[in-house]
Amino acid sequence: MTGGVPGSGVGSAGGPGRAPTLFVYGTLRFPEVVEALLARRPVMSPASAAGWRAAELRSQTYPGLVPAGPTEICAGACLHGLTWAERELLDLFEGDYYEAREVSLVGGEVAVAYLWRGPVAQVPVLASNWDAGRFAARHLAEFVGRCQQWRAQVVPRPPR
Repeated sequence: MTGGVPGSGVGSAGGPGRAPTLFVYGTLRFPEVVEALLARRPVMSPASAAGWRAAELRSQTYPGLVPAGPTEICAGACLHGLTWAERELLDLFEGDYYEAREVSLVGGEVAVAYLWRGPVAQVPVLASNWDAGRFAARHLAEFVGRCQQWRAQVVPRPPR
């Protein structure tokens, strides 16, 4: 993933020693998912991005942020106060199919978001938008468990 780099001016809204504000629109908009990945719940605030949509991806429980018409608005949230280590962890979790880029939010602020760049042949973007309520009802509990397992494999435990 290509995220902002400290001192580069990219997404400088993160503050000293902090990563830029992160706009989340899919599974990361659920505090329990973020907590499973980061072992804490950062400050979250409602946000939306015009000209983007959280597209349903064929055979996936998570969405991809893709360009949309100028009147379409993608609802989500912003994660504030992430450390660079936490952002790197989220970059690793999101993987190569996502690219961290700046997006303009409704209200004029700018945040970094994970844009879908996955292979269309393997994971097609559908015309329908991802349904957060359906995800919560059908998949959230299992997804949180998978995120906890992923973190346990990726983040080393401190020595005893």
